[in-house]
This record gives sequence, C-alpha cells and structure tokens, in this order.
Amino acid sequence: MPHFGPQTKKAIENFPVSGWPVSSHVIHAIALIKEHAALTNGELGSVDRYKAKKIAIAASKIQKGKMSGEFPVDVFQTGSGTSTHMNVNEVIASLAGRDVHPNDDVNCGQSTNDVFPSAIAIACALRLRDGLIPVLRNFQKELTKKSKQFNAITKTGRTHLQDAVPMKLGDEFTGYAALIDHALSQLTSAQKDLCVIPLGGTAVGTGLNAHPKLATKTITRLKKATKLPLKKSNNRFAAQSCPVTFLALSSALCETAVVLSKIANDIRMMGSTQYGELSLPELQPGSSIMPGKVNPVLCESVMQVSQYCLGADTSVRLALSNSSHFELNTSLPLLSQSLLVPINLLTNVTNAFSAKCVSKIKANKKTIEERTAKNPILVTALAPRIGYDKAAKIAKEAVKTGKPIVEVAAARTKIDKATLKKLLDPSKMA
Repeated sequence: MPHFGPQTKKAIENFPVSGWPVSSHVIHAIALIKEHAALTNGELGSVDRYKAKKIAIAASKIQKGKMSGEFPVDVFQTGSGTSTHMNVNEVIASLAGRDVHPNDDVNCGQSTNDVFPSAIAIACALRLRDGLIPVLRNFQKELTKKSKQFNAITKTGRTHLQDAVPMKLGDEFTGYAALIDHALSQLTSAQKDLCVIPLGGTAVGTGLNAHPKLATKTITRLKKATKLPLKKSNNRFAAQSCPVTFLALSSALCETAVVLSKIANDIRMMGSTQYGELSLPELQPGSSIMPGKVNPVLCESVMQVSQYCLGADTSVRLALSNSSHFELNTSLPLLSQSLLVPINLLTNVTNAFSAKCVSKIKANKKTIEERTAKNPILVTALAPRIGYDKAAKIAKEAVKTGKPIVEVAAARTKIDKATLKKLLDPSKMA
C-alpha cells in the first residue's frame, strides 16, 4: 500500500502528462524543510512535541531516499507545486502515524507558496555546491595542466575559420580555463543569491497562520543542516511572486553551457582529419558501416547538453515572465525541472568530458609545425617593413605556388634570408 493519500491520488489522475515526476532533489529539500519546521513548531508549541519529533523522523527517511517510489506526481501539474507538496505532506503524515495530520501538523505554519520555491532554491544550491561547481573546478585544473603541457608548441591561430597569425597551443587552452573561471564566478554568485529564501511567507508573503519566529528559527536549523548560508528574504512578496534568482541561475547555467560547447567544438575540429592538430582518445567505434572510423563522441555529447540547456533557459524565462501574476509564480514545477536537469546534465557531461577526453588529449606536434611553417599569414610580420599591399601579394603568391613564405619573401624583397627567417619565425610571433 502506498503511503500517499487522496490529494496525491487525485493529482495522479489529473496529470497523466509526461511521466516525469518532480526531481528527487526537490522532494528531499521539501522533506528537509518539513523536518526542521516540525522541530521548530514543537519548540514553539504550535505542534505537540511528540508529533513534531515523529514528523521529523519521517521526513528524514525521505531525505535518505528510502521512500523514492512514493512521489509519482507529474512535473506538469498545478503551477504552485501544491500536488507534489501535499504528496510529501501525506507521505510524512502516514509514516509518522495516524494521529498526525498532513495539513494541521506536517504543514503547520507553511504554504506551498513559500515552501516550494524555498525547496527549489535549496535543491539547486546544494547541487551547485556538491556537484557542478567542484566538477568545473577540476575541469579547469585539467585545462590548465594541458596549457602547460602544450606551451612549447606553436600553431596556426584561426579567425573566421581561416588561418591567422601564430599562437601557442598552450595559450588556446589557457583561454579555455579562463572561460571556465568566469562561468564559475557566475555560478557562485547565483548560488549565493539562491540562499535567500522566502520561507515563512505562507500564502501571499504576509506570513498568515505562521508563528512569528517559525521562519527565523527554521532557517537557522536548515543553515546548520545544509551548511549553506541560508537567510530569510527581506521581501517575501517579491520572492514568492517573481523568483528572479532563478533567472540569474539559469543565465549562469547558459554561460556554462556556451563555454563548454565552445571548448568541445574547438577540440573536435582540432582533432578532425582536416586540421589534425590533436589526437583524441578512441572511445568507441564511430560508424556502423565504416570499419575503423572513430568519432569525437564526448565533444558531441557536450554540445548536445549545451543545446538542451539553452532550451531550458527559454523555459525559465517564459515561466518567469508569463506566470508571475500578482502574489505567486504559477510555473514553479517547470522552473524546478528547467534548472535541476541542466545542473545535473552539465555536472555529468563535464565530468566525463574532462576525465575521458581532455585529460587524454595529445598534440600532433609534427603536423602542427609543418602546417604552421606553410601558413601564408606569417607575412603579417613583414607588413611594418614592406607595407600591407606588398605583404598581401607575397601571401597570395605563396598560396598559389605552394612555396614556403620565406622563399617567396626572399625573392620579392631585399631582406636577406637569415633576417627573414627570424622575422617569420612562428614561435617568436606567438
């Protein structure tokens, strides 16, 4: 027999939409709030102390994942998340005993309208702290390690997908590490903002039916339990009606997705047959018809995750702009899905990309040096001495004839070959 009650059963009947239940991270965060709100209510005399203790014990079981099959309500449900909230209340009440009521006891001094957005914020903050942020920091270290490993290799830089002036392969990876660093700063800032929660606002932000000390004391308990810098929102009317901290988080996730996609795409192309600058690890057969073909599969996985995250960001923006009416946002379950799924995807794909691909990349030094030596854009170093137009003619002739730029420049200028070799040395240009 399931532990959930009639409100959950109605929700199951009413919302046979996607088959996707609300994230377990949100369920656990709601249970966490219930545990500490119950202990506070018991301390304040709002709920019998014995009942409060039983509620707390039941809620802790949910947090440990022991009741995972009890939360089947579809994510596309009532916009406040009331169905899932009551699902949790009913399961806790059932586990706590017959004398515990899901509304009067488990939900004492609370409302879906302050609990659900608070739970989303806590769930996201925990997933950032314990998942995505440390994984990205490790990835940044891997990129920095590669930048040092490749620092002695001079390659052809590229703009507009065309050959440009030389640069160090290590510098390219330094750029990648810097992009991750900026994404990390945005995520860290978003995580900090998430820790300001509207708990205690109840229905519309006024705190109706809640003990005046319930929010402060419960948040203090939650702060200690999660080790997050949680604090009460200065204005719960704003926080409950339009939780813009979710928009800031989504923007940070978008930046992370864009940066990861850029890095993956660059590595994919540098490892392609056309450029041949990098050797990527051979992870699996790349074709069902072409024997021996190997594809940059993890790069492509990263790019697909990035595309998904950008789509989820659109959902977040629409959910906030089109559903923040008067005192409540009514797309909270969608917001939870559109934030937590990208966090989890980015965490998992970055971990795999770093460990299985980037850490094992090797530079094809000989190929890089041969291609760089033939780069006609090396003539850029001569422009200050012979002028832009004459340098352009030398570059075009080198392309047309296939001759090294040094030979063409020696024939078309009065600069001796020894000087030309110094001026056109790719490593010095880089």
